[in-house]
Amino acid sequence: MRELRGIGIHPDVIIARADHHIPTEHIKKIALFCDVRKRAVIPATTSDILYNIQLLLEETGLADYVIERLKLKKKANQPDLTDWQQMIKKIRSSKTKIRVGIVGKYVDLHDAYMSVRESLYHAGISHNRDVEVAWIHSGDLEKSKSWELFEGVDGIVVPGGFGERGVEGKILAARWARENKVPYLGLCLGMQVMCIELARHLLQSDEPNSTEFDSQTEHPVISLMPDQHALEDMGGTMRLGSYPCALKPGSKAAAAYDAELVQERPRHRWEFNNSYRDRLEAAGMVFSGLSPDGRLVEIAELKDHPFMLGSQFHPEFKSRPNRPHPLFDAFLAAAVARQEKRLAAVNGTLPVEEVIG
Repeated sequence: MRELRGIGIHPDVIIARADHHIPTEHIKKIALFCDVRKRAVIPATTSDILYNIQLLLEETGLADYVIERLKLKKKANQPDLTDWQQMIKKIRSSKTKIRVGIVGKYVDLHDAYMSVRESLYHAGISHNRDVEVAWIHSGDLEKSKSWELFEGVDGIVVPGGFGERGVEGKILAARWARENKVPYLGLCLGMQVMCIELARHLLQSDEPNSTEFDSQTEHPVISLMPDQHALEDMGGTMRLGSYPCALKPGSKAAAAYDAELVQERPRHRWEFNNSYRDRLEAAGMVFSGLSPDGRLVEIAELKDHPFMLGSQFHPEFKSRPNRPHPLFDAFLAAAVARQEKRLAAVNGTLPVEEVIG
């Protein structure tokens, strides 16, 4: 506080962090020592649920105090937080656990995939499931390690990333999901490895690849975007921002969004090579999301699979706890359906073939 005053800054609000309830006399003392009003000391006690913090802060009167200090016009009606409160109640309710694998090369640092993990939790709230993440290192899969982590997994997410390390493990994960009919959601690179894997299966060759990882591959299923070829300095040149995506009627993607055109946020340089569209379509792939001009593949999915879909963009950027992203929501719905079939097979009320058929 002395340092703040030394540079001419005086706080209007003090956020008092604590693991337990802060008594009124402590609030008064903080206000006195910090030379602020008692109302300006906002107790921020530790919450068992991240998304409950907004409600706790609302109860302290923080929003009203900020509006007052900034001399903003206050709305006549108080905000209706009923939906958010119901969501918190739903989070706290007892739910069935469901195990979903995240396959990546940074899984030792869970926060590297925080937006993906939270998006799965959002979908779990929607489907009354407690999502348990199995963190699977893609590099281990290449060494025939960590495959036991797939046991009991009812869905696989392969998130984005750059660089060659761990990519072959992601391709192996895509093959496992395709062959075992396990719901799969690929994000950016996760879509690309899904396409590479199907091309390898179709051509019975390990040659299909991305030019990001093998610039001399005979089958560049994934290649650099045309407007990136002449670039020598790659800094700040990725395809970023919000772009429209036209959805194919009757596809899983269109059913998930319940729309014909959506806006999504990509972050990439490499894309699906259109020279391979016809061959992969003949092998069962559906290019269900395209740029409006039809040039860029934004979403690809497998026709004869419960749910195997990849997006070139990042749906995790737009997911919210009370409004899960449609693709995460549809993915988890497929994972729940598989879980129910699998448990029925374990209980002897459903043939095992129907789980993987």
